[in-house]
Amino acid sequence: MDGSSDLLRPQLADLKSAFDIRCLSIPSDDVTGWDGLIEQIADLIVREKQRSPSRRIYLCGESFGGCLGLKLAAQFPRLCDRLILVNPASSASRQPWLDFGASVAQRLPSPLYRLSTLGLLPLLIAPLRVSIPSQQDLLTAMQSVSPPSAAWRLSLLRQFVLEELPLERIEQPVLVLASGSDRLLPSVEEAGKLESYLPNSQTVLLPDSGHACLLEKDVGFRNILKLHSFCFDGSMPALSLSR
Repeated sequence: MDGSSDLLRPQLADLKSAFDIRCLSIPSDDVTGWDGLIEQIADLIVREKQRSPSRRIYLCGESFGGCLGLKLAAQFPRLCDRLILVNPASSASRQPWLDFGASVAQRLPSPLYRLSTLGLLPLLIAPLRVSIPSQQDLLTAMQSVSPPSAAWRLSLLRQFVLEELPLERIEQPVLVLASGSDRLLPSVEEAGKLESYLPNSQTVLLPDSGHACLLEKDVGFRNILKLHSFCFDGSMPALSLSR
């Protein structure tokens, strides 16, 4: 939800050996709705495909980005060859804290909002599994979003209803990463729900990981893809949606 691409940084060195990476970055004061975001992302991917028509596209969305990925793949099913969802926030609208969080974020002045992000940190990470620099990167990313924009993005999650998407159009392979120690969302339960809607999907359980699992020292994203036979041979572009 921070809209930055910075939080993929711990995984970049390893991923670059197999992927030509494109990261989506949403401006910190952006209040574009779902439809506008989806259209913009689709346009970006079309341009990538025009540059290299034969190369395969992996679409990866984490948390808020997971909702973007699901909407995009359902609306434009031919745009990507593989879909990866990392603790997608598709269950957020069913969580009682969402309305309260959106209301509070909208009313907080910027200094208090930045301070409030400290309280969110234990919900987002398993502290012993994330280095201090990566924890600081996460805080910086969250604090970069303006309070009105944070409230707007929470309101988008409130509007997201998984059952209203034409998920039957998503026929490409889908890999779902679900953290067993996610304190923010019921990611393991949601992975099971997604599997029931997406027949060509598989779930990777990360039993000790927190919500922001890609920040963790012991989580190798590329290795997970290889172990679960989710990689094509050869180099290919990948688009990573922001959190």
